[in-house]
Amino acid sequence: MSARIRVLIVDDHEMVREGLMSMLSSEPDFEVVGQTGFGEAVAELVETSRPDVVLLDARLPDISGVEVCRRLGRTHPGVAVVILTTYTDIELVEECLQAGARGYVVKDVERFSLKESIRAVSRGQAVLAPQVAGHVIDRIRSRQAGERRPAGLNASQVAILRLISRGHSNREIAADVHLSENTVKTHVQEIFRKLGVRNRVEAAILAGKSGWI
Repeated sequence: MSARIRVLIVDDHEMVREGLMSMLSSEPDFEVVGQTGFGEAVAELVETSRPDVVLLDARLPDISGVEVCRRLGRTHPGVAVVILTTYTDIELVEECLQAGARGYVVKDVERFSLKESIRAVSRGQAVLAPQVAGHVIDRIRSRQAGERRPAGLNASQVAILRLISRGHSNREIAADVHLSENTVKTHVQEIFRKLGVRNRVEAAILAGKSGWI
């Protein structure tokens, strides 16, 4: 039989800790090696109990789970941290992941799913609760879109910049975006000013290099 997964439970609610210990101890591949309700106690417990996985609440009475996770990343990078919390706000999720958490699980998760999540992170995989995964993906996509758009240009100006890069004249652009030629000309001059370029060629080269088109 392979070695059991050693789990340390960190949660400020005693009933939650007891419930988790009972649930995990019933599994032959788990061993609960410690438990605490305080973040400051985690470092010493990790040192003495040598867990493979720390099941960590994001909100603790003394220091935040994020800070606990960050400290463990510096002192015990081989220990996998799974955040187990009731909170689903995307800022907290990002903080935890940036601090080094390998999993983020919401407390209403089914027992089977929680056990599988712990097993997964012990194998080096990452786990993200379905309740927050979609928000994380949306945030990443939004940032990528923002990075692709030149600072200061609105959506219309980005569309015009794309057409400039394809060699379209102001008249052709006006017909394409359904604006007057004078309005397009004004937009083009504003695009040049915002990008710090002198002409259409420079604008096209900058847009291509920056991945805006």
